[in-house]
Amino acid sequence: MSNASNPFNSVPKNFARAVDLSTLGKPAVAAPQAGVVITQDNLVNELLPLTHQIVAIIICWSQRSPESVKLVELLGELQKADVSPDGQPRWILGTVNVDAEAPLATALQVKAVPFALAIIQEQMVPLFETIPTPDQVKLVIQKVLTLAAERGVGEAPEVSLAAAPAEVAPEPEELEAISAIEAGNFAVAVAAYKKWIARAPQEPIAKLGLAQAELLQRIDGVDLDGAIKKADEDAANLAVQLLAADAAIAMGDYQGAFDRLIRTVKLSAGDDKKAAREHLLQLFNLVDSNDPELGPVIVKARQQLASALY
Repeated sequence: MSNASNPFNSVPKNFARAVDLSTLGKPAVAAPQAGVVITQDNLVNELLPLTHQIVAIIICWSQRSPESVKLVELLGELQKADVSPDGQPRWILGTVNVDAEAPLATALQVKAVPFALAIIQEQMVPLFETIPTPDQVKLVIQKVLTLAAERGVGEAPEVSLAAAPAEVAPEPEELEAISAIEAGNFAVAVAAYKKWIARAPQEPIAKLGLAQAELLQRIDGVDLDGAIKKADEDAANLAVQLLAADAAIAMGDYQGAFDRLIRTVKLSAGDDKKAAREHLLQLFNLVDSNDPELGPVIVKARQQLASALY
């Protein structure tokens, strides 16, 4: 399943990177209630034959990754809403718990969650290894259904791709950064985004990309669960608090990361207080202010930061 052959796989402009399975700790959230649970047996014996008549979209997730669970729930909502005139679903949603189905996850080459793929006529097409926005998920599903209809499986969506908002061509620095991130070379990605900002200082996508690339650089190779545990045991250590906040963000716990650094600002003085404040402001840059879920969280956090400073 090479990314090079996948027409849908691209890092969204407002992406959060999928979390490497090797860095995940113990289960953090409840299992999602959506889709059909996929095992090695029913994938081969039941699901694959069905994909000659209907598209299957598979999402690989882990209870240790809250963001992957949220994506499963989002796909479940979209699948329930996407029905044909006779009330039948236009596509099947399958879910793979990578912890419970480790051999299947290995066979699917899952190295990070969330990981999504489509199956059309028993052919697998990787979709994304990042955490896309709801609009991006909808667009990907439209593309999949359109491709499937061209192959004689199902019907194309009523909302044509031509009616979808046109995507802006990526800037050269953005392409360089995305390529570097996919290769795990986060220092190169940081440098690429800084070049873009130097050329276009007010470009919000460049600022967001830089914040994300710097976060990925800081947590590269870090035991996320261990970083949080260590910080909980050593509240006075600024360095471990900053890393734990990064780890929380990477695991999808924005509220926890913000609360941790606001608490650190309150307990610190001098240069440590300044460093905690600046790190928190960096993490704010990771959030799109228009995000309906996280927007209110960051507004509240900014208010709390102001109170902690003054």
